[in-house]
Amino acid sequence: MHRTKNTYARPNVLGRSHASSHHYVPERFFGRSSNRKGTQREKIFDNCPWGHERETATFCYDCHEELLHNPILLPEDIERLSNIVEARGIGEKTKTDSLNKLAERIKLFHEVIDRGLKEIEKEQPTSHSTGPANSAGQ
Repeated sequence: MHRTKNTYARPNVLGRSHASSHHYVPERFFGRSSNRKGTQREKIFDNCPWGHERETATFCYDCHEELLHNPILLPEDIERLSNIVEARGIGEKTKTDSLNKLAERIKLFHEVIDRGLKEIEKEQPTSHSTGPANSAGQ
């Protein structure tokens, strides 16, 4: 990875390997915007449910922008998730001023990822973790 000027997101090896900082939990969840300094949003969380507020890791452009920011959710995945949301009573037919149910859906989505990773890890012959740079497939 590198931070060579004017190469970020270029459609070549340099652009794809450019170092990019990623917040584990998006700043907007706490009412902040890192790309719109001074802009306040309504907070979804007062405190980070996972204890990682403001923490970041560095990834290559591919893993940060293409993988982490763009999870693949197929129609059947959305349906299954929707069923769980409804079963837990955290769905919304009509929006209210409260963001509590959204916060619960965000926590559920992380739970789905965490449980899925644990299941896949059980299938691996050995588990080698070298930190964030390896966890996204770099």
